[in-house]
Parts: sequence; structure tokens; C-alpha cells
Amino acid sequence: MEVLRYVAFAADPAGGNPAGVVLDATGVDEATMLATAADVGYSETAFVLPSADGTLGIRYFSPLTEVPFCGHATIATAVAYADRHGPGTLRLRTKAGPVTVTTAAQADGSLVASLVSVEPRTAPIPQDDLTELLTALRWPAEDLDPALPPRAAYAGAWHPVIVAADRGRLADLDYDMPALAALMARKGWATVDLVWRESATVFHARNPFPPGGVVEDPATGAAAAALGGYLREHRLVPTPATITVHQGADMGRPSTITVSVPAEPGSGIGVTGTAVPI
Repeated sequence: MEVLRYVAFAADPAGGNPAGVVLDATGVDEATMLATAADVGYSETAFVLPSADGTLGIRYFSPLTEVPFCGHATIATAVAYADRHGPGTLRLRTKAGPVTVTTAAQADGSLVASLVSVEPRTAPIPQDDLTELLTALRWPAEDLDPALPPRAAYAGAWHPVIVAADRGRLADLDYDMPALAALMARKGWATVDLVWRESATVFHARNPFPPGGVVEDPATGAAAAALGGYLREHRLVPTPATITVHQGADMGRPSTITVSVPAEPGSGIGVTGTAVPI
């Protein structure tokens, strides 16, 4: 089994979010996938399962668990596949549902990938869960932006979207990892999408990922897609819209995620980014 290593959502291997990629995991069992992901040590490793119909099955493992969908590992996988076979469109079968991802060469010869998520949706966060979440984060409720209310958002995986009123609150990340991990395991949340809105179309994000054994994820494509669905469903951005999400700067791995939000209700959210081999 050949394990490739790519960085997604950055053109510099020193930035972005690293992902392991196995382009052919035929015959590899779940225990081996999990052990491989733990050995690689990145927040996610993707395992591709080719099939006769031309679609590609794909599974995503953190060092501790499997997740139904991972954006940055999808972008990394698409670029790794294009490096071997040329750019084009891949039809992926994820545990969350079908995802299409297209790669194209840019003027400088680098590759960019764009995925379209499954249908997004949101749900209220019960007050007791929100209180527990904010306590684990050590965030006072008055530090939240009242214009963007807390919600659980989904575009392949569930992420609570919690919006800070100012950049300083976002910069101060010092949370209770065991407490947050227990809450997230109980609720089935993948990461927590902590966000600050710089402008109508520019956001900054940080994503704690204790269920995967990772303190913080430097670029979270699935959460960015969920954020796009949240903004559309609650009419917090005029659509169609292109959103830029900056992530990873606070941990020294700057990442840029471009989110395309179509106007049509229920349509998948686009997530675009570069990827480069490590």
C-alpha cells in the first residue's frame, strides 16, 4: 500500500492541512486503514477504492476514528489522482453520499480541485448542549456575534457553527479537550467550526477536532461547506455567493478555502482549493 502525503488548501507545503492519500486501497480492511491513519498521524488519511463502474469509493480515517466525509482529504486525493492520471472529474462514493470533484491546471501549472458537497442542512443546538459547548471552549456567551446564531450545520459531516464577535476571541483558543471530546462524541459532531466574520464574504475559522485526537485542524473543507449551507439557509449572505475562509494562520499553517454558495435551496456547496505534495 502506497501512502502519499499532500497539503490541501495551500500552495506551500508549510501551510495548509496535510492529508495522507492511498490511491488504491483494494483489499485493505478497516483495521489496517485505521492503523495506517494513526501511523501517518495527520488529521485525515483517505483510502480510495476503485470500482468497475468508474466511480471511486473513498473512506476517511483520523488517527482515532473514521469520519463520513473530509473536505481537505478529498481535495488532496483529487490532486494526487490528477498528478498520476491527469486532471478531470471524479465521482466519489463517500459514506455521506455522492461527491463530485473536478481538477484543473492553473496558468502556472499547479492543480486546483473543486468539490460539490452533498445536500447541506442545519439544526438548532439545544440550550443545554450550547452551554456545555461554550463551557468546554471557555467562551462567554456574550462574546458571540448575535447576528450569526449558533447552529449545527451539515454538508457531509456535522459541525456546530459558533461565530465570535471579534477576532481576538477567535485567536484565544484554550479549550477543555476531554470535555469537548465527550460532548462531540455524544452529539456526532466532527469538528467545531469557530468563525469570525471579517466582511460579508470573508471569514476566519478555527476548528477543534478532539474526536480525531487532533487539537486543531488547519483547514477543514467539510466545515467550510457546512458554513456555506448555514449562511444560505439563514439568509446571512446574498446568493449566489463566493466566500473566502482563512484558517490555520493562528497555528502557523495558513490556508485559504474558497466556498461557492449557489442560490438554489438544497443544492450542494462548492469547495475549492489547491494541493501540493509534501
